[in-house]
Amino acid sequence: TNPAFKEVLSRIESHEDCRNLPMISFLILPMQRVTRLPLLMDTICQKTPKDSSKYENCTQALKEVSKVHSQVIPVYLQGKMDVFHAEIMQCDFLALQPFPLVSSSRWLVKRGELTAYVEDTGLFSKRTSKQQVYFFLFNDVLIITKKK
Repeated sequence: TNPAFKEVLSRIESHEDCRNLPMISFLILPMQRVTRLPLLMDTICQKTPKDSSKYENCTQALKEVSKVHSQVIPVYLQGKMDVFHAEIMQCDFLALQPFPLVSSSRWLVKRGELTAYVEDTGLFSKRTSKQQVYFFLFNDVLIITKKK
């Protein structure tokens, strides 16, 4: 909400060293690396001959990288859920249909603010009005809310 911060952030993001990438891409990059390292190490282990002296080092590195991955991912996912719960608490549900929102098979795909066009049809007139809504798109459900 701070205009000075937005201005500085915009200036930094437009700098040639950032290649016009948004700040969020730099925040996500370390997590992407953590998730890709076990895959990379596994591929290296598969390509290393089993009778090679480097194979044992490779398998040990894979175990260590997998250990870090298994420790970091739950913390990362919990952080995402905390942010999601904080956002949900700021919303009024437009159509309340209770169901278990948190599920191991459900993940957040996108969230954001939209302008909804609501059509009011009266006896002799038809009116369209704009309404700001906040949505949460999951892999299997779309939740439309209004900010409190």
